[in-house]
Amino acid sequence: MALLRLRAALRGPGGLRGPGVPWSVLRSYSSASTKEKANRDSTCERTELLKVLKARAKQLQSSNAPEVTVNKGELSPLGNEKHQNPLQQAMAPGPTQEQPVPRAGGCPARPHSWVETLHKETCVQQLKLERKLSMAASQLDLGSQAKAEAKAEAKPKAKAEAKPKVKAEAKPKAKAEAKPKAKAEAKPKVKAEAKPKAKLKAKAEAKGEAKGKPKAKPTKSLKTSKAPKVKAATAWSQSSTIPHSLYTHSKPRVVAVKEGMKLESPQRVLKDKESSQDKVLQETILSSLECFLFLQQPEQAERILTLYHRSPVKQKLLDVSAYNIVMRCWARKGCLQHIDQLFSMLESVGLRPSLDSYAAALQCMGRNQSPSEAIQRYLEQLKSDGFHVEELFEKCLFEEDEKEKVLSAIRTVLPNYQLPPPPKPQTCKSSLLQDFYSKEKVVSYPKLDFSVEELQERFQQQLQMELNNTITIESVEAAKPPTPQAVKARELLGTLRSQWHDAILQALQKSKQSMAKARTLSNYNNLYPYMCLLPDEEYAGIMLQVLNTLSPQGESLAVLARELSSKVYSRYITHRKLRSRQLEKLKGVYEDYIHLLAKDSQPDQYLPREYWEKLVAEAGVGSSLNLKDCSWPYVVFMRLGMHMLELLVKAVTVPRNLLNPRLESKSIPVLYHIYSYQNTWQVGLIKPHPIFSQIVTDAAETMLTFHSSAMPMLCPPVPWTSPHFGAFVVNDTKLMRFVDGDIQHQLLLDQCPPVNLHPVLDALNQLGNCAWKINQPVLDIIISIFNDKGNEQLDIPPPLSEAPRPPSAPGHSSTWSKALKRELLLCKKKAAEMHSLRMDALYKLSIANYVRDKVFWFPHNMDFRGRTYPCPPYFNHLGNDVTRAILLFAEGRPLGPRGLNWLKIHLINLTGLKKKNALQERLEYANEIMEEILDSADHPLTGRKWWMNTDEPWQALACCMEIAKASRSPDPAAYISHFPVHQDGSCNGLQHYAALGRDLIGAISVNLMPCSVPQDVYSAVAQQVEEFRKKDAERGVKIAQVLQGFISRKVVKQTVMTVVYGVTRYGGRLQIEKRLKEIDEFPEEYLWEASHYLVRQVFNSIKEMFSATRDIQTWLTESAKLISQSGRTVEWVTPLGLPIVQPYYRLKSTVLNCGMQNLSVRTPNSSQKPDTVKQKNAFPPNFIHSLDSTHMMLTALHCLRQGLTFVSVHDCYWTHALTVDIMNQICRQQFVALHSEKILQDLSEFMLEKYCSPNTETIATWQKKLMEQLSNVPRTGEFNLKQVMDSTYFFS
Repeated sequence: MALLRLRAALRGPGGLRGPGVPWSVLRSYSSASTKEKANRDSTCERTELLKVLKARAKQLQSSNAPEVTVNKGELSPLGNEKHQNPLQQAMAPGPTQEQPVPRAGGCPARPHSWVETLHKETCVQQLKLERKLSMAASQLDLGSQAKAEAKAEAKPKAKAEAKPKVKAEAKPKAKAEAKPKAKAEAKPKVKAEAKPKAKLKAKAEAKGEAKGKPKAKPTKSLKTSKAPKVKAATAWSQSSTIPHSLYTHSKPRVVAVKEGMKLESPQRVLKDKESSQDKVLQETILSSLECFLFLQQPEQAERILTLYHRSPVKQKLLDVSAYNIVMRCWARKGCLQHIDQLFSMLESVGLRPSLDSYAAALQCMGRNQSPSEAIQRYLEQLKSDGFHVEELFEKCLFEEDEKEKVLSAIRTVLPNYQLPPPPKPQTCKSSLLQDFYSKEKVVSYPKLDFSVEELQERFQQQLQMELNNTITIESVEAAKPPTPQAVKARELLGTLRSQWHDAILQALQKSKQSMAKARTLSNYNNLYPYMCLLPDEEYAGIMLQVLNTLSPQGESLAVLARELSSKVYSRYITHRKLRSRQLEKLKGVYEDYIHLLAKDSQPDQYLPREYWEKLVAEAGVGSSLNLKDCSWPYVVFMRLGMHMLELLVKAVTVPRNLLNPRLESKSIPVLYHIYSYQNTWQVGLIKPHPIFSQIVTDAAETMLTFHSSAMPMLCPPVPWTSPHFGAFVVNDTKLMRFVDGDIQHQLLLDQCPPVNLHPVLDALNQLGNCAWKINQPVLDIIISIFNDKGNEQLDIPPPLSEAPRPPSAPGHSSTWSKALKRELLLCKKKAAEMHSLRMDALYKLSIANYVRDKVFWFPHNMDFRGRTYPCPPYFNHLGNDVTRAILLFAEGRPLGPRGLNWLKIHLINLTGLKKKNALQERLEYANEIMEEILDSADHPLTGRKWWMNTDEPWQALACCMEIAKASRSPDPAAYISHFPVHQDGSCNGLQHYAALGRDLIGAISVNLMPCSVPQDVYSAVAQQVEEFRKKDAERGVKIAQVLQGFISRKVVKQTVMTVVYGVTRYGGRLQIEKRLKEIDEFPEEYLWEASHYLVRQVFNSIKEMFSATRDIQTWLTESAKLISQSGRTVEWVTPLGLPIVQPYYRLKSTVLNCGMQNLSVRTPNSSQKPDTVKQKNAFPPNFIHSLDSTHMMLTALHCLRQGLTFVSVHDCYWTHALTVDIMNQICRQQFVALHSEKILQDLSEFMLEKYCSPNTETIATWQKKLMEQLSNVPRTGEFNLKQVMDSTYFFS
C-alpha cells in the first residue's frame, strides 16, 4: 500500500490517464501470465521508487537550491499521463494559473532521521534495494497518519492556492519546537510570496527565528536567468527543515534545505538535463505549430503559442521561430492585425524579429493590399533592426505564392524594385582538384543512350511512383500456380482486410473526436494535429500495410511505432511539397536539366550540379525548391507511432472459430502485446495471433508492397546541390546518414561554406548517374533455385518448410528437460533466421524481377565519415554475391584489345584460387580451364558445375557467360560488354597507414611497392606469428606446442584486417577463437588459451612489421582520449573539405509512457557528454575510413573527366573491361596526390586551433597536455610514395 501511495504522490493531481485506454484494458491484450504480470509490476514499482530516491538524494546534495527540478528521466512514470508527452508536460499550469498547494498530510507525524539515512544510502551505492524500499514505505505510512488532521488545515488555504506566484517559507514557532505536537506539525504556515533574496533574509531575521536553529539560505533557482523563481509551497516539519511530501504536477518540484549541510553537488548535471529536455520540448512545439500551419488553422496555432507566452516559466521554450510560424499562418489569411499583435508579443519577451518575421508581415500586406504607409513602417523597422530588403530573397525560404506576395508589397512602396541577382557560382579551390575544376580543361558531360523525350517519360514514371508513396509488385514466387487452399485463404484475407479497414477508420475517427473535445490544458493531447495531417483513409492504409508485413515471430513495439510514424511523416512531406508548388518548380527545372544527359541534345560543359544551379538561377525559383525545416523530434515519432499501434491492436479482431467451427464464435484480437527479454532488457512485442499467421501462410500471397524510396529510380537522380536537396524527386533524403536525435552532422554541414562541399556533392552525383540493367539469364537461374527449395551452399535461403522440425514435447513445459528446452529454442531460432534470410532474398529478387526490362539508377548519400552508399536499401550493388551477379552497366562498351583478358583475370579473382600468383599466371590459368568456363556458361545446372565451387559462385557464373559470349563473337575486341570488372585494394586500411607513415616495410607488405607477385600481408603476419610460436615452443611453452600446425592465413586474416579499424585484443581473441573452432582437429579444451596467445602474437607481429602504423594509431587514439575527456567531441575535416564529427555520446534513456507500455528510448544526444571510450577507440578507424572515401571520390571525379563509367563498393572499384587500365592509372595518381598532402600535420593544426585556442589569458592544464600531444606528430619513414604509380598489385 505504501508503494501505491508513493505512486499516487508522484502522479499528483491531474495524473489520470488522458486519452487512450486504461491500463487494465491494455493488459487484456497481453498473453503474460498473472504471476508474470505481478512480478513485472513489482519490478517496475521497485525501479520507480529507486529512481525517486535517487532524485531525492540529488536534491539533498544539490549545491544551491531550495528548488530542484527532477528530470522526467529520473522518474519512471507508471500510468502517469503527465508524462505522456513533453509538450503536454510543459503545458501544465504555470505560476500564473491555478496551481494547488500540496496538503499538509504529506508530512510525517513525528520527526525522524530519514534525510541522514537516505544521504548515507546514496553515497554507499552497494546498499540493497529492499532497504530503500522499506524505508520509503515506512515514511509514507507515517505520512498517511497525519493526512486526516492536515486536511482540515489545508482547506482555509484556498486563496493562497490561487495566487500566481508561490514561495515557500516555513515559520515554525519556538513553542512548538520545545513541545512538539501532532497538531502543530500539521499546521505549518505557508505564505505566498516572491521577494528578492536579501529581503527574504532580512524578513526572516526580523521575524525572529529560533536561536538555536541555523537559517536556511535560499539561493538562485536552477532555471535559466529569464525564468522567474518559482517555489512550491511545502509543509515543513517543526523539528526538521526537510519536507517529506512529493508534489508533482508538470515537472515535479521538491523544496528542501538541509540545515548546516555543505552543498557540494554541481548544478551542471541538472542544467544539462533541463536544457536537453527543453530542446526536445522546443522541437515539439515548433513541429506542432508547423502542423497547424499546414492544416491552415491559425487560431489553434495562436492558442498554443499564447498558452506558452503567458506563462513566465514556459516563455523560455519559445524562440522567434515559434512566433514566425504563427505569423505565417495569419499571413496566408491576410490578417495583419494578428501579425501586429505577434510583433508586440515578441517585443514584450525581449526577442528580436528575424527576417522571417518581416517576410511574414510583408507577405500578409501583399496579400491584403495594405496601404503603403503600413508597408513603409515595416520596411523602416526592418532596416532599423539591421536587415536589408535584399536579404529577404537571399536567405528566406518561401512556399506557395509567398515570394510573389512579399515582392508585391515591396513594389507598392518601391515600384522599381528588382530582385537581387543570384550569387555568382564559386569554384572549389582544393589543391587536389585544381585540374578538375579548371575551366580550361573542361570536357562535356558523358551522354546517356536516351533521347530527351525518353528521359522526360521516365521522369514522369518516377514522379508518379513517388507521389503514390508506395508501389506494389509481384513476388518472384508468383510463378507457382495457387492451390485451391491458397485461393480460399486469399478470399478470406480480402474479406477480413475490408472489415479491418472499416474498423480502423471507425477507431481513428473516434479517437480524433475524443482529442478534439479537449478544451482545457490538462486534457489537451498534442498528437491531435499530427492525426489530422492526412486523410483518414491514408492512416488506415498505413496501419494495414504494417499489419500485412508483420512477421509471425512478432516485432518490437518501438520498431513498429517508428515504422508507422515514419510513413505518416513521409506522406506529410509529400503533401507539403505538392501544396507549396515545390514539385511544380522542380519539374520545370528537371525537364531542362535532362538536356545535359540526353544523347540528342547539344553537349554542355557543365557538371550536373553546376548545370542544375544555372537552370535554377535562370528560372528565378532559387531557394523555393527547398522546404523550410519541419522535422519532428523522436519523441513525437514514438508517441504518434505508439498511438496508431494502440488503435490497430484495439480495432483488428478475428472470429475465434474462423478455422475451427467447433469453437465458440467470439471475436479475439489479431494482435497481442507480449513481453520478451533481449539480454537483460525487457522488450514489448506485438505478435500476430496464430489464426492470422496460418491464414497468411495458406494464402501465400504473391504481391509485395514497398515504399517508393526502396526502389531503384527510373530516371537519373536529382543532383545534390546542398545538404538538403538531391537524390529522389519527392522523397526526403538526407545527404548524411545519422541516427535519430543526433543533429551535430547536419549542423556542421549547414555551417560549412557551400563551395567546400562541391567535391563531395559532385562525387555523389557521379556515382548516382551510373545507369544499370539486369542480367536476365543469371536472374532466371537464381529464381528457379529460389522457388525450388533454395540452396544454402549457393547463398539462396530455403523456405520455412525446410526448417528443422522441433522434437515432440509431451506434457507441460515444466516437465521438459533442459536438453529438450534447448533443442526447441534452437529450432525456433533457426526458423526465425531462415524466415529473415528468405524474406531478404525475396525482396531483392522481386525488385530485380520488376526492373528486369528497365534501365534504372541508384541515388547515393553517405555516412558521417564520407563513405558512400546507395539510397535504396534492399537491392543495390553493395549487396551480396547474388545481388552483384544480376547487375550490369546499362551502357555497353567494346572490350578493346585487353578487355577479354581483364574479364578472364576478373573471373580467376572471383574464384579465390590464385591470390598469390601474378596477373599473367592468372590469365594463363583461365585459358587452361576454358573448357570448364564454357561448360559452366552453357550448362550451369546440368553440367560439371565448376562455378559452384568458387568463392563468389554467382558472379563467377555471370563472368563465365560473358567470357563465352565474347570469345565466340567474330571479333572479341569489338564485342559490346556491359559487364563490370572489379579492382580491389590490398588491405586498404593498412595501405593508408603505410602511406601516412611512409613505412617502408609496411608499404611492401600491402603492395604499395612494385613487386613481381602480389604480397599477402595476411600470410606475412601468419608467418611472423609462426616464428614467435616456434621460439616459445622451444622454450617449453605448452600452448605454443599445442598450436603447431594450426597457424594459417585464414586463422589470422580477420584480426589483421580489423586491427586497422580499431579491433581490441578482446575482439581479436573472439575472432581467432571462432576460426580455431572451425578446425575439427583442434583440441577444444585449449580454445581460450590458444586464442589468447595468438591474438597477443598477432598484435606483436603487426607492431613489428608496421611500426609507423602503430605510432600513428597511438597518436590518434591518445589525441581523441584527451579531447573527449575535456567534454568535447572529436572533429576533423577531410582533405576534400567534408566536416566530420564523431556521434558518440553517453546514451540518455528517456522514459515515454505511451499507453500500451512504457518505452525507454535511448538516443545519442549532443547535449550529453561524449562517450570517452568510443570517441577514443573509434577515431583511428573513422579517420582512415574518411581517407579511403576521399581517395574513392577523387578517383570517381577524375574518371568522370576521362569519360569512364565508375562505381565503387568502398575500396573495390568497378568499370568496363575496356577502361580498367585507365581507371588503375587514375586510382594510383589520386592516392599519391592525396598522401602528398600534409594530412597529419593539417589534422594537428586544425585540432590545435579548435581545441587549444584559449578563450582567456590562462591556459587550462588539459589544454596544455592536449597541445603537447597534438604537436608531437609522428615522424615519417623513408618510403618514396611515387613508387605506388608502378605497383601492379596496389589495386588489382
